[in-house]
Amino acid sequence: MTDATDFSKIVAQVTTAAELGIPPSIVTDLILRLLFNEGDVSVSRFSDVTRLHSQVIDELLTTMQQDRQVEVAKAGTIGRLSYTYRLTDDGTKRARDAFDRSQYVGPAPVPVDSYNRTIVHQTSGSRHIGPEHVKQALADLILPEGFHRRIGPAVNAGSSLFLYGPPGNGKTTVAQAMAGLLAGTEPIWLPYAITVGGQIIQVYDPIFHVAAKPEKPSTDRFSKVDKRWGLFLRPTVMVGGELKMEALDLRFDRVAKFYEAPLQLKANGGMFLIDDFGRQQASPQDLLNRWIVPLESRVDFLRLQTGQTLQMPFRQLIVFSTNLDPNQLVDAAFLRRIQMKVEVSSPDEKMFYQIFTKICEVYNLAFDKDSFIHFVHKWYREPKRPLQAVHPRDIVKIIVSICNYEGVPPRLTPALIDEACKGYFVD
Repeated sequence: MTDATDFSKIVAQVTTAAELGIPPSIVTDLILRLLFNEGDVSVSRFSDVTRLHSQVIDELLTTMQQDRQVEVAKAGTIGRLSYTYRLTDDGTKRARDAFDRSQYVGPAPVPVDSYNRTIVHQTSGSRHIGPEHVKQALADLILPEGFHRRIGPAVNAGSSLFLYGPPGNGKTTVAQAMAGLLAGTEPIWLPYAITVGGQIIQVYDPIFHVAAKPEKPSTDRFSKVDKRWGLFLRPTVMVGGELKMEALDLRFDRVAKFYEAPLQLKANGGMFLIDDFGRQQASPQDLLNRWIVPLESRVDFLRLQTGQTLQMPFRQLIVFSTNLDPNQLVDAAFLRRIQMKVEVSSPDEKMFYQIFTKICEVYNLAFDKDSFIHFVHKWYREPKRPLQAVHPRDIVKIIVSICNYEGVPPRLTPALIDEACKGYFVD
């Protein structure tokens, strides 16, 4: 367990190479590769790319200059920190060797142990999201009375949730609302990259990691932060049927020669949604077996190509969403490990009416009661078709498109209801 003081020390700014917590050769290789790619490079440019303090860069460049790997290309007017450097012939050879080891050029990594400790510290204890915030997040949805009480505790606990029910009733929308709730809580400090055994693992992904602006108390507390760490909104990683087992393991790029973090590592501190569970390219049983240990212990195990096994925190709200029967999809042992199960069922006629009127308001379409009654009777009661929450939106959009095509103001009539339904439902 890491207390607040230790946490502050981990992300505090460092000004010497000895304080980095990683082998200086990792940073030296970064410097060599950047020089090889860009030619003349200033100290400030090194700092921008590696996110290291200029004093650390100057210290390492001084050593490299003494070893005749680099030379001063241009002297500045305010001392060594304004210098620009270039590679020597010997430095060029060493840069090629550095590229043989890895082609990674970016923020310098932090030690894996520091990453583990900061994640555990920032995900310990329950969150405090009140009912009013959950209700507000779900305000755009028409849901059963008290539905927020099924969702709120799961978000606060930050462990696991199983959403199930017929398709088209808002499971994914509910999950996205939960993601918004998490993103609105205290932001999280994450490194851009981590290192273990001399290998670099890139954690930062611009698709999932959105920079956050610290509030004033946080700014005061972390006024001098090691810029290898960034402050981000709690991440949300959403995957569907495209998910493969390989995405859950460290991915080694054989050309670039560094690792990309698996999806669950990118989701640490936030939410990992597996949508359309059961329809992935990997079998449900393989996926279930992959999650059994992390769900129980909140620890995940990853393996480097060298065979070295890493123990990493598994600290995210993991959400499984499916329209398949959970009892046929997963076994009792797996369901037991998922703390909360929430059914998102089909609406009754009262809720269906509320959804339809709300959608009409959204699309500036005057509600017509006779047309709605015709809609329900002909297209649901007679064919015994189940009501789905998504149908009103889709049918109204088609009606608006038909009216726009005819060049007339959008309106609601039984005839237009029939025309839209004939083009929408497949019987």
